[in-house]
Amino acid sequence: MLFKMLKLLAISVFAAQPLAAGNLGHPAGEVVLTVTGAPTAEDAGGAVRFDLGMLAELRSVEFETSTIWTQGVQSFEGVPLVQLVDHLGITGTTLRATAINDYAVDIPLADAVQGGPIIAYKHNGREMSVRDKGPLWIVYPYDSKTEYQSEVVYSRSIWQLDRIDVIK
Repeated sequence: MLFKMLKLLAISVFAAQPLAAGNLGHPAGEVVLTVTGAPTAEDAGGAVRFDLGMLAELRSVEFETSTIWTQGVQSFEGVPLVQLVDHLGITGTTLRATAINDYAVDIPLADAVQGGPIIAYKHNGREMSVRDKGPLWIVYPYDSKTEYQSEVVYSRSIWQLDRIDVIK
């Protein structure tokens, strides 16, 4: 009985630990995000692939904001872009974010700051389907800064995101 309790404790402590930098793991579920051009991608065969579980293991945040695509204040949860950038050791100037339908936008690496955009995987507490702009959507906290309320920033808010390429 004691062994069983210790084993469960060890599993829960291990599961609660975030991915350490450089410890990329392997997706167990459907790949929802592929990142190329990051230094760690070179060690991973040119691309780092994430399933939702792997993204959730990174430090996530939740915020509320209004958007030009929804009615009223909405809740979003996801990985801060800065967290992903730091986790993968990304340097350079630009991230090219591409959606499932191959629509692409360039996001300056300078946007990856604390309190900045997130790669949202939950909207109002629920995972997003492709039909509902998911499974991933880059969302800025538009209500927190007037600079985030511009056509340029709105154009960077790509939904149905499935890949990011680091442009040096």
